[in-house]
Amino acid sequence: MTFASKITITRILMVPVFAVFALAYGSSVKNGMPDESLRWWALALFVTAASTDGVDGWVARRFNQKSKFGAFIDPIADKSLLLTGVVTLSLVDWGKDGWRLPAWFAAIVVLRDCIIIGGIGILWKCRCKVTFAPHWTGKVCTVTQMFALGWVMLKVVPLPPAWPCLLAGFFTAWSAVAYIRQGITILSPRTSP
Repeated sequence: MTFASKITITRILMVPVFAVFALAYGSSVKNGMPDESLRWWALALFVTAASTDGVDGWVARRFNQKSKFGAFIDPIADKSLLLTGVVTLSLVDWGKDGWRLPAWFAAIVVLRDCIIIGGIGILWKCRCKVTFAPHWTGKVCTVTQMFALGWVMLKVVPLPPAWPCLLAGFFTAWSAVAYIRQGITILSPRTSP
């Protein structure tokens, strides 16, 4: 296993630790005695895990450590971190008056990823060659989702988290449509008479 892949595995291992701190902080908020050290630990773990995404890619390119395993495990690590963050921060309040990600936003994020995974399954079943080429809407989707997560965790701006979630939800839905279109394009030659 390459060093780049070990960094990716470390990111995966940080995900449940982040979730524990995030849920513990939410519990302390619910009890009326927010333990801010738990919030900062959760935030630090999330930022550290997210930053390793760039590090493992750089290490793989710089030291010629690209591998099939790395290409397979990296998106799993990314999605596990992002989905865990979105779902966790939609389950517990991180402040007064429902300071959390709205449930509708978490549903859109999870549904989009289920659609993409289901689409890949259909393409593989139809023996189509599936290339994992990110669409620009997918990148914007990820950035806006991270922004919404940061909005909740940092608690700097007093506007409710629903506002950045509207933007992130829009790009999440748009990227789902873009990936569905890509899948249909790949499948079209197979289904034509």
